[in-house]
Amino acid sequence: MNEDTDKLPLTDHLDELRKRLIRCFIAIFVGFGVAYIFKERLFQILIRPLVNVLQEGDSLIFTGIPEAFFTYIKVSLLAGLLLVAPYIFYQFWMFVAPGLYKHERRLMVPIAIVSALFFVGGAMFGYFVVFPFGFEFLLGFATETIRPLPSMREYLSFSSKLLLAFGLVFELPIVITFLARLGLVTVPFLKKNRKYALLLFFVGAAILTPPDVVTQTLLAIPMMVLYEISIIGAKVFGKRAASEDSSGD
Repeated sequence: MNEDTDKLPLTDHLDELRKRLIRCFIAIFVGFGVAYIFKERLFQILIRPLVNVLQEGDSLIFTGIPEAFFTYIKVSLLAGLLLVAPYIFYQFWMFVAPGLYKHERRLMVPIAIVSALFFVGGAMFGYFVVFPFGFEFLLGFATETIRPLPSMREYLSFSSKLLLAFGLVFELPIVITFLARLGLVTVPFLKKNRKYALLLFFVGAAILTPPDVVTQTLLAIPMMVLYEISIIGAKVFGKRAASEDSSGD
């Protein structure tokens, strides 16, 4: 806990949270406005992994009159969120900053940038790696008499859920390293509970992904790798390293 400032009352914390959330919503609205200009192009990019595995002559459809319009709205919102992700993470870490030491608060901007890179990197991993394998597997059940007719709304709901899931999962090293910095978790604890973490990863992957082994495995494996990276981060930036840094100030 930060010793440089007096303890703020709960009302001040709530007021600070409200200001941060308002700034985030404004940023998302601005990102949405920019993305909406390119809505058709963005949707074409989003559906490319599916189109690449569709049979010749197949395409996406929309079954409701306003479906296409609302799909473009949601695509623009998703793209706007990814666009302003660095600013959103910055607001989050600045809200956390008052509870840290002065020398730790200097790391907030780099941490926000790294958090945004991990989030976008996770979404890109889902798009470039998981989507092609997952769609090829799922559409492999089509036959001459059974043809897939995915709708715009259905595909957007499916793909956006996976992109956000992969983005959030890739935040695991940042979160665990931060908890280790605060002394809430330790390297021995993380190593001792590795097998339980592995079980939770596969359970989480089963919840977040479609009910097929391919996409579940493609989510669980990166989580395992990220967990090992988290252990390294906890070892380097954990509480012991933090106390050594503060003693040297």
